[in-house]
Amino acid sequence: MNEPQHAPHGAGPVFNGPVSGAQFAWNNESVTQNQRNDTTVAPGFEPLAELVTELLRQLPDAGLADPDREDAESAAREVLAEITRPEPPEPGRLRRAVTGLRGALAPVATGAAAGAAVGAQEWARAAIASLTGLV
Repeated sequence: MNEPQHAPHGAGPVFNGPVSGAQFAWNNESVTQNQRNDTTVAPGFEPLAELVTELLRQLPDAGLADPDREDAESAAREVLAEITRPEPPEPGRLRRAVTGLRGALAPVATGAAAGAAVGAQEWARAAIASLTGLV
């Protein structure tokens, strides 16, 4: 009686467990998704949260290749996750997350990122300098 059922579901995805905060697109040629998580930023880290949120907003316009953009987005989300968790941010984890974000932006800042949009190099340099001053 407890055997999993393997019936085909052509109408859409089937989730057999908890799915919280997930986003997915089904049977689309192109899709843009946004998600907003209203969480409280740890006191004193508001400028960092604003900067990283703005970087995430501007990142699609930087003209990066998908893997480079995805790396930068992932690193930015790690920073935000660390400063919005219920416990105070752990300094080491936050430093590593910010270092990861700076590292993801470095190829753009140095001009090594293929396909970067005009002005992206200066944008990335300014972002790295700002990140350095906040952590």
